[in-house]
Amino acid sequence: MLWVDKYRPKTLDKIIVHEDVAQNLKKLVTEQDCPHLLFYGPSGSGKKTLIMALLRQMFGPGAEKVKVENKTWKVDAGTRTIDLELTTLSSTHHMELNPSDAGFQGRYIVQEIIKEMAKNRPIDTKGKKGFKVLVLNEVDKLSREAQYSLRRTMEKYSASCRLILCCNSSSKVTEAVCSQCLNVRINAPTEGQIFKVLEFIGKKEGLQLPSGFAAHIAEKSNRSLRRAILSLETCRVQQYPFSNNQAIPPMDWEEYIFEIAPDIMKEQSPKREECIPQVMLQRVDPSQISQQTELV
Repeated sequence: MLWVDKYRPKTLDKIIVHEDVAQNLKKLVTEQDCPHLLFYGPSGSGKKTLIMALLRQMFGPGAEKVKVENKTWKVDAGTRTIDLELTTLSSTHHMELNPSDAGFQGRYIVQEIIKEMAKNRPIDTKGKKGFKVLVLNEVDKLSREAQYSLRRTMEKYSASCRLILCCNSSSKVTEAVCSQCLNVRINAPTEGQIFKVLEFIGKKEGLQLPSGFAAHIAEKSNRSLRRAILSLETCRVQQYPFSNNQAIPPMDWEEYIFEIAPDIMKEQSPKREECIPQVMLQRVDPSQISQQTELV
C-alpha cells in the first residue's frame, strides 16, 4: 500500500492539516445539521481525505467498506433511451463517481442515481428514514446545462439525499449550485505543514529523516501534500539512508514531458508538403502548390 493511502487520516480528529476545517465538519455532524457541501481547492490539498473522514464521522466504519462497480443506467434522453456506464465506488451509506466521465450526458446520470437513492433510503438507529450521500468529483467540468439540472435535482431530493461536491476551482461552478451548498475552501498546505506530515510518516516508518532533506521535499512539492508523500516514498526506494543533498526525482508525467519537449521544440510544425494528400500532389501543378502554401 502506498504511503498516501496508508497514512491517510481516517477520522476528523486525526487530521493534521486543516484541523480547523475538520473540527467545523465534526460540529456539523454532531448537531445533525449537515447540508449539501462543496469542497474546492487545489489538487493535493487534502479535499478527498476530509471527505472520507467526514463520511466515517457520519456513518462509522461502515463507510470504509466500499466496492468498485461498473454500473449501467438506462436513462431517458429526450426522444430515446440510452445506456450509460460509469465506474462507481460505493458503500451501504454513500456512492462516489465522476459524472464528467459521461460527457454531455452527465446530467442524466446524476438524476438517475439520486432518484435511485431516494427510493432506497436507509433506516437510522432511531427507526427514522435517514439519507444517503452522493460524492461527485470534478463538478467544475460539468456543462452549465448539467449544473443547472443538478441544482434542480438537489432541491427536489434534499430530504433523502445529501450531495458532497468536489472540484479544484469554484469559479467554474455555477452560482445556482454554489447557493445550494455550504462552500468549504481547502487551501493548499504550507511547506511547514507538509514538513510536519513528512516527519510523522518518517517516525512511523522508523526512518532517519534529515530535516534539510524533508524541507527540500516540501519546497519541491509545489504545496501538494500528495506529491510530497509520493516523493518521499520514491526516494526511500531509490536511496536510503537519506542525505540532505539527495536528488528528488520528478513525477512520471513530468519525466515524460522532459523527454518529448526537446523533440517538440526541434520540429514545431509538420512540413507543409506532408499536409497535402498524395492525390492532390498528382493532380495539382507544383507552382500552384507553392502559391497555396504561401496563403496558409
